[in-house]
Amino acid sequence: MSGLLPSDGTVDSSGEADPRVHWLDDDETAQLLGCLSCDTARDLLSCLQDSPATATELSKRVETSVQNARHHLGNLIEADLVRVADTRYSEKGREMKVYAAAAPFVVCVGGDGGDREAFAEAIASFLE
Repeated sequence: MSGLLPSDGTVDSSGEADPRVHWLDDDETAQLLGCLSCDTARDLLSCLQDSPATATELSKRVETSVQNARHHLGNLIEADLVRVADTRYSEKGREMKVYAAAAPFVVCVGGDGGDREAFAEAIASFLE
C-alpha cells in the first residue's frame, strides 16, 4: 500500500504573507498569550518555525504524548498561530494532518487608533 497514498512530499510552509500586529488590550491577544503560557505549546510552535510536521513527529521532538501535542496544536490553531498545511498518510493508510506555523506576529503595548495602524504598517514593511 505504500505507493498508493501520498505519504511524504513538499509542504507549503509559507503561510500568510503579512505579519500580524496584536495589541495587548485586544481580546484576541488574550487568547494568544493564554495559549503560549504553556512550555509545550511554545516548544511546538518553535518546532513548526523550522519545518512543518505531523502531531506524531512533533510529539517526538518535544518529548510529549501525541494526545498532549494534539491538544496544544488545537489551541494554537484557535489562536491563529498554527495552520493545517497539508495531509499525509501513514504506512497503514491513516490520514495525518501536517501542521505549519502561521504568519509572524508582534504583540504591542500602548498607542491610540491612529498610531496603531501606522505602527502595523511599519512592522509589515520592516519584515518584508
